Amino acid sequence: MWMQMGFDAGRVVGTKLPHLLVCVLLLGIADSMIGPYLVLFGADRARLSPLQVGVFLSVIAVSGLFVTSWLGRRFDRGAGRWPALVAVLAPAVGYLALSTTTSYALLLVIGAGLLGAGLAGFSQVFALARTHLDRASGDASGRGTLALRSVFSLAWAIGPILGSAALAWRGYSGLLLLTSLAFALIAAPLLLLGPAPVTPRTAPQSRAPSRLRRPVLLVAASFMLFNTAMCAGSVALPLYVTRTLGRTDQDVGLLASTGALAEIPAALSLILLPARVPRQRVILLGMLLFVVYFVLVSAGSSLPLLIVAQVVRGLAIAAVNALGITYMQDLMPEATGRATALFGNAFITASLVSGLVAGATAQALGYRAALLLCGLISAAGCLLLISARQPPRDELLVVLHDVGSAPGLGVKPDRDR
Repeated sequence: MWMQMGFDAGRVVGTKLPHLLVCVLLLGIADSMIGPYLVLFGADRARLSPLQVGVFLSVIAVSGLFVTSWLGRRFDRGAGRWPALVAVLAPAVGYLALSTTTSYALLLVIGAGLLGAGLAGFSQVFALARTHLDRASGDASGRGTLALRSVFSLAWAIGPILGSAALAWRGYSGLLLLTSLAFALIAAPLLLLGPAPVTPRTAPQSRAPSRLRRPVLLVAASFMLFNTAMCAGSVALPLYVTRTLGRTDQDVGLLASTGALAEIPAALSLILLPARVPRQRVILLGMLLFVVYFVLVSAGSSLPLLIVAQVVRGLAIAAVNALGITYMQDLMPEATGRATALFGNAFITASLVSGLVAGATAQALGYRAALLLCGLISAAGCLLLISARQPPRDELLVVLHDVGSAPGLGVKPDRDR
């Protein structure tokens, strides 16, 4: 019987994981292909003012918050594929429509009605992944999520290159059409994935609790602060490097590439992390490394030190974002859709406020101060994550010891999961 169970688990991973990997790869390429150029489309093609561009992007983000939460609840009621299909086909239609008009009023309607739904694609695909991979025994779900998160990071290294090539080839019309096609293609592996398995947790008759528990809210808030520091730091760093340190645009590109390259192997290496090592402590270590990153980058001026800082940044982001999805899902085992939506909305909310945080601080105190503020925000995220424990304990003193000497922890493997 045990051999049969192991065979069935391997078959689940072997048949479902490739479809999920293709979904995540296409989703990451679609997101990153248009992401860096949507602002330029508004300014150059639609001739919008900076304020109008900001309002347009904010409308998309606010719409994404609501749609992500709504689809997450719908997923928990049936664990079907249709919420994910909505999240990828709506932006496919939206970017196709965007290529036909520059009317500001229509842009706002398209952004609110179609493009915002695309922000739910990440959480829906990862919720589906959890549901399918949970059928396998052992740590297949957690390790599968880490592999998917690594592929998503890889896609973000590919997408901007494809977007730049499309823009040079056919202008914004070609870029928007290619983005629309990329979103539409995600529907194919979603359909090949097959119906989501019905389990006691995802059966329609099981109802998730209407109120979120205090530890869940604290963890979600800690992720939001971490993402705020990450997004605001991404705004401040290029200006800090070029204007404060007097370095070139090429140096900015080198630093960005270094961080992205460090993130991928770091996320993949987490697959080898023993199950007995509590996820929360590794996530906390990542947040602490992020504080170290901001101290290094704000204190250093030499290019080698800045490169080392970017490696630290990649390690931090890999630890928090790769493990954070599964950790949030483990906190809400009865509501995978809501848990993944909560994790996704932490990033969307952070992206809404990060520009204001970075811009206002840089204008008042300078770019170095903006980076130090990001470090403080990340430190606040650490404190919230620690306080999510019941009862709270001094994780700052034991995190490095526990990660380095996991066999001697003397605690139950699932106490932080």
